[in-house]
Amino acid sequence: MYTSIRRVSVSLLFATAAAFGQTTSEFEVASIKKAGPLNVNAVMAGQLHMGMTVDAAMVNITSLSLTELLRLAYKVKSFQISGPDWLGIERFDIAAKMPAGATRDQVPEMVQALLAERFKLALHRSTTEQPAYALVVAKSGLKLKESPPDTALPATDSTSPSPADGGPEVRANVSSNTNGVVTGAGTTGNYKMFPSQDGMRLELTKMTAAGMVEILGRFVDRPIVDMTDLKGRYDLTLEVGLEDMLTLARAAGMNVRPPQADGGRAAEPGSSSVFTAIQQYGLKLEPRKAPVELLVIDHVERDPTEN
Repeated sequence: MYTSIRRVSVSLLFATAAAFGQTTSEFEVASIKKAGPLNVNAVMAGQLHMGMTVDAAMVNITSLSLTELLRLAYKVKSFQISGPDWLGIERFDIAAKMPAGATRDQVPEMVQALLAERFKLALHRSTTEQPAYALVVAKSGLKLKESPPDTALPATDSTSPSPADGGPEVRANVSSNTNGVVTGAGTTGNYKMFPSQDGMRLELTKMTAAGMVEILGRFVDRPIVDMTDLKGRYDLTLEVGLEDMLTLARAAGMNVRPPQADGGRAAEPGSSSVFTAIQQYGLKLEPRKAPVELLVIDHVERDPTEN
């Protein structure tokens, strides 16, 4: 069972852009269908497909949750979204036609309008100081390997526009093979995820500091703020433990037992395996308090209005 959970869980990392403000663009027409929960058999068979593609005048979104759609539309990280737990569980397939003359840069605004119209989304911004982790360079010095200049990001029309502040974008065409290996690429870097006996191996290439923050943030109990001042792209490999995989699976709504039911102890703050994994690269996650801007969901419907 755990092997299957690990293979599904790796897909949960990335499946995952306009500033807060009034929406000015709308899709001409959009079809929204529930995609159903993540399917273990599909991942094992190499049939996992998640993400967004923009092809000519069409936008196709496959198996994304409302959390991921909000990240796409508002250029925020997952920890900046404050709303009901099911936001990250329910998944949807969306096929939408862009109006004549619209550009891919307007897609996030059109997703904002779609969420407001079809899911009756209402929200506001709020900034609060809360416990966080700062990603910093250790006193021993940085040991990251900078990516070779000829290892270019693959060309794709699938990623959303890259935010000016280096924030996250929805990863495109996330897929698995018959061994449960998940691959993907985006403007903050490329990744490949291999299930292992005790968890998962992450191979990251052309990864920016913003990409590292987004990846590491999926495994820890607090928001992560980048305080490295790193400007380049880097290659690194991280070994992530089984408990972190189970945490991801539970967060996505999978019916897996809590650690206590498996004879173990509940995870404690700061116990994620990534704290140790990044030390080999001269990086640390230090507890801090930091102001965090939140996207607070005032109202959202679980089922969209009819097509």
